[in-house]
Amino acid sequence: MANIKSQIKRNRQNDAANVRNKSVRSALKTSAKKVRGAVGDENGDSAQSPLRDASRALDRAASKGVIHKRTAARRKSRLARAVAAGRS
Repeated sequence: MANIKSQIKRNRQNDAANVRNKSVRSALKTSAKKVRGAVGDENGDSAQSPLRDASRALDRAASKGVIHKRTAARRKSRLARAVAAGRS
């Protein structure tokens, strides 16, 4: 346990940020799952709306520093490719 005042505060801040980031990462996984589920349906066009929502959430998480910007780009690319493959 830290006994320096500034480090005690930093630990508190890190714990709070960890809780916030965990919920955001969980929501990202849920949105990606919705896209993949929509791709699995017969109508591939229904995946466009979840894809747009997932892309927006990934961009927001990257801008807030929850995930790296290249990670967000990679995940968006993979989801877009899955939607494109499901439509053809």
